[in-house]
Amino acid sequence: MRRFWPKKPKQVSIVGPVVRQGDELVLLIPLAVGGDVLAEYAKGINEVRGEHLRVPVPSWLAEKLGIREGSQVIVDNFEGKFRITRDD
Repeated sequence: MRRFWPKKPKQVSIVGPVVRQGDELVLLIPLAVGGDVLAEYAKGINEVRGEHLRVPVPSWLAEKLGIREGSQVIVDNFEGKFRITRDD
């Protein structure tokens, strides 16, 4: 018998701005710096556009986090979840 340890998922943490596209606040995460990994954790709420992972930020979440256009946020996949937190 051989022991098997599941491969630990790659952890990604990225700091970046919230931007406005039309009436929507969004995060544009470059695929090359971890957006490709984060896409797996944000299924159903994201889309890939060109070289970026595009994640809309609903108004209720923006209000809860206290973020607006230009705010800096941290996006990560710690604890196996797609997380957005304000970078104070």
